[in-house]
Amino acid sequence: MPRSIPQAVLLVDGYNIIGAWSCLKKIRDTDGLEASRWQLIEDLTNYSAYQGIVTQVVFDAHYQNTCSNYEVITESLSAYYTSFGETADTYIEKVCAAFRPYLRGTLPIKSTKNSKLPVYSQSSRIIVATSDRAHQLTVVGYGAEWLSAAQLKFEVQTTAHRVRQKNKSRQQPSSRFLANSIDAKARQRLSEMRMGTKK
Repeated sequence: MPRSIPQAVLLVDGYNIIGAWSCLKKIRDTDGLEASRWQLIEDLTNYSAYQGIVTQVVFDAHYQNTCSNYEVITESLSAYYTSFGETADTYIEKVCAAFRPYLRGTLPIKSTKNSKLPVYSQSSRIIVATSDRAHQLTVVGYGAEWLSAAQLKFEVQTTAHRVRQKNKSRQQPSSRFLANSIDAKARQRLSEMRMGTKK
């Protein structure tokens, strides 16, 4: 069965979001950068799956002498670590620039060698999550949509709340009374005991 086309592609500037969310900053400061990265990934995994979007979290390796690394977390979420000398902003801008003609719906998408993103239809949207103002203006210029760190946090929290509510309603019995959850024969017996007709 072919995979359905996602509603949108979300590119997340990982360290920008970690620096903007107080909960992730606290994790970063107490447990380290890796712990905050994994918490962000966990939050976005649930969000992406529920919303039906494909998310790629991009982390800088700008000052580390490493090659780029692409890690598939789930079907709807991946992490990309840039190579030495490349920032997350630069990588995200390259992806947006590569998709620009397709975002305008003028060309069918065939391949994107440098983006590590799957192929999407003409109706796909690219959303960039960052609170960097200069970066925001650049990606919007390429035709992508922009989501601030605060907006992303609100959406992630709202989605988590909806998932909890949905799971809670599944777990609750249809009635809060014990008598309604037992069979008719046991209910009859209890009624007789209560009325004193059965000893």
